[in-house]
Amino acid sequence: MATYKCFSCNKVINEAQIKKRVRCLYCGSKIIFKQRTTSTNVKAR
Repeated sequence: MATYKCFSCNKVINEAQIKKRVRCLYCGSKIIFKQRTTSTNVKAR
């Protein structure tokens, strides 16, 4: 199950809550992002 975070209040929101409503349950913000589980390193050539 994926977890999302609110950009404004930094609260964790689970995937089931996102399917019901697109806004943050705590502050009402529309900007929610999915956290990455692993970091990605990119090397310049």
